[in-house]
Amino acid sequence: MSSYIAQRNGETATAEDLAPLAFAGFAHFTAMQVRDGRVRGLDLHLDRLRTASLELFGDALPDDRIRSYLRKAVESGPTDVSLTATVHLPGDLEVLVRTRPPASGPRGPLALTAVEHERVLPAIKHTGEMAKAYFRRRAVAEGCDDAAFVDRRGRLSEATIWNLAFRDGDTVVWPDAGLLRGTTMGIVRRRLEALGVPQRVQEVTLADLPRLAGAVVMNSWTPGIAVHRIGPAPLPEAPPFVEALHRAYETEPLVRP
Repeated sequence: MSSYIAQRNGETATAEDLAPLAFAGFAHFTAMQVRDGRVRGLDLHLDRLRTASLELFGDALPDDRIRSYLRKAVESGPTDVSLTATVHLPGDLEVLVRTRPPASGPRGPLALTAVEHERVLPAIKHTGEMAKAYFRRRAVAEGCDDAAFVDRRGRLSEATIWNLAFRDGDTVVWPDAGLLRGTTMGIVRRRLEALGVPQRVQEVTLADLPRLAGAVVMNSWTPGIAVHRIGPAPLPEAPPFVEALHRAYETEPLVRP
């Protein structure tokens, strides 16, 4: 089969089903890349949906039910897709699963502007975040590729739709700030740990960047795209750093929903 789908609670979604979601800012979601009908980090996606539902709605659907919706969507279309599962509460908890063509992200290296911004409920991947689209559009208008966020304490946290990671010698550095801990970030962190690669979490400011040996962004599309500038600070592209993150990510097994 070659068509992409939208399903509400495991059944084909109608325009009437989808209309309320067009204006629903109170929902959360997870996004994943499916390859050959399988996905990496399924446990992290399920944990994200469960934790966010409990925080936003005070209730959560069983993991098995979520998996059944994901499985049905994967089996209803191409084996390689981008898949998004959105949970909302029109009355009872509902799940919209939709698929689109597979993605791998831009080539890079990327230049990011630095803007002062802190997302509301940063630990939750929620909908209705106009600020992210605004700052990205403004960055592009200024000749950059995207925007990185700096909090009120001057700490880099994340980018619009990306996590940030840095290299300091042989160590991978993760920012210490309010941010969304992405599923790809979770995969990379546990695979690096299994491989014995040193990691640490620390505050990173714009002033720290000249002392670092590289930076990347990552999300569900990719475990690492080189960043060569954040704000006024240039960064080395560090191909070995990017390659190491990709190798670590690829050691995570693909599993079927």
